[in-house]
Amino acid sequence: MSTNRVTPPPTKVLLGCSQCGTSLPDGAQFCLKCGKPVSVPPKNAVSVEAQPPAQIAAPRRKRRILFWLLLLAVIAGFIFWVVISDSTAAQEVQEFVGMKGDRPILDSAFSVGPHTFRYYKFALPEGSVNVAVVGQFKSEAGSQIAGRKSLAAGQSASDKNGSTEKDSEKNGDSGIEVFVLTEPAFTVWQNGYATSSLYDSGNVAGGNVQADIPAGAGIYYLVFSNKAAPKTAKSVQANVMLRYKSWLPDSLRRWKARFWDWVGA
Repeated sequence: MSTNRVTPPPTKVLLGCSQCGTSLPDGAQFCLKCGKPVSVPPKNAVSVEAQPPAQIAAPRRKRRILFWLLLLAVIAGFIFWVVISDSTAAQEVQEFVGMKGDRPILDSAFSVGPHTFRYYKFALPEGSVNVAVVGQFKSEAGSQIAGRKSLAAGQSASDKNGSTEKDSEKNGDSGIEVFVLTEPAFTVWQNGYATSSLYDSGNVAGGNVQADIPAGAGIYYLVFSNKAAPKTAKSVQANVMLRYKSWLPDSLRRWKARFWDWVGA
């Protein structure tokens, strides 16, 4: 008895399940192994190619870079002008932001004894630039001052002049030496040795102080020396100021000092 076998058509197989990789027959809606639904694209679906993301136009990016570079150049130019300019507007800006830090070292009258000296110590704050010590001083012998007082009490002008001339011949002139020294140089000078100075007036009766100081923090001494006069005291009237500009405003410098004090505590 012959049997007619019907050969079934070949099964179409997809690539496989996206979850477990099991081969799936054509038309399967679920994976035969893991049960994951099989997503089959519709027959009328139209494939759409993925479009690359839109890129920013190069000219626009260049314009933005040029804008920031120009802005930075303007800001840098303004800061440079404020720092180096001596105009009224620049000085007002410096005072407003705390860059200009002029302060007096002394403005008073005092006496310096014979063969001795008197000094004033001052400190330069951190970030200081364009530093200078400026001012004026005038010196007179003590005998001349006493002669003026006696004249005010009723002494005649002729007697006063004669007394002054005798005292001047006896006690010497009115000269005094003014120095601006760094802290190490002051130590050397105080011990009687020669040293370099930022300012040396020579032995004069008066003059203008003008000393340029290196930038940055430091300690300095303004010295009035009467060592050259072994017997005559000198009466000095002086008005001297420390002039500088600082990159650190006073408010920021005070905040920094308080912070380090707190950390140290």
